[in-house]
Amino acid sequence: MRDAKHILVVDDDPEIRWLLRDYLEKTGYRLTIAADGIEMFAALDRAPVDLIVLDLMLPGDDGLILLRKLRVNSNVPVVMLTAMGEESDRILGLEMGADDYISKPFSPRELLARIKSVLRRTDSLPESKIQEDVTEIVFVGWVLNLRQRHLISPDKVLIPLSGGEFRLLRVFLEHAGRVLNRDQLLEFSQGREAQPFDRSIDVLVGRLRKRLREDPKNPQIIHTLRGEGYRFVPDIT
Repeated sequence: MRDAKHILVVDDDPEIRWLLRDYLEKTGYRLTIAADGIEMFAALDRAPVDLIVLDLMLPGDDGLILLRKLRVNSNVPVVMLTAMGEESDRILGLEMGADDYISKPFSPRELLARIKSVLRRTDSLPESKIQEDVTEIVFVGWVLNLRQRHLISPDKVLIPLSGGEFRLLRVFLEHAGRVLNRDQLLEFSQGREAQPFDRSIDVLVGRLRKRLREDPKNPQIIHTLRGEGYRFVPDIT
């Protein structure tokens, strides 16, 4: 079990906590459970985890508040547990950095499939070049603030980013200099797998290039490699 993936389940329902603990341990994972945000952060202080299953409705700070606090200095994958009909909260969760969500009531098998999918996406990219405690990333005069999720231009203009643009730029920065294919970029920026003829990632790259004031005919920051994908060129600090 020492090499098993470590999952942290955060839910105030004791039946759900123990059900998931029993089920996921039987499928080969190492489990820690928590009832609220205080127990969650205490567990994270004790040991690193590979993924968090986080309930939206919790006593004290709810799941969205905890996710926002978590994303200040951690990229650990998060699968949100939400109630049926809370579409706006699910969308907000994804915008704030959740990797996937599943609606209650759910089957443990379905949650297991989501966990495997998120971990597979996470493991498919090379190791990030950005340290966990970094709050700002600088590249060719631009500054990306990871805490406030905005971009500052070389002439000190604040550039707002959509959730998708922020996640895409962060993925590029985490893997600067490496070629990333469209499937990888789509999975990590939007949390889903590519469909046949899906060109949405190209549209998002185009929007991001406009934010970075790139010449569409001769981009200098994000290069296109025909048949391979995209590469973020500048060095980061």
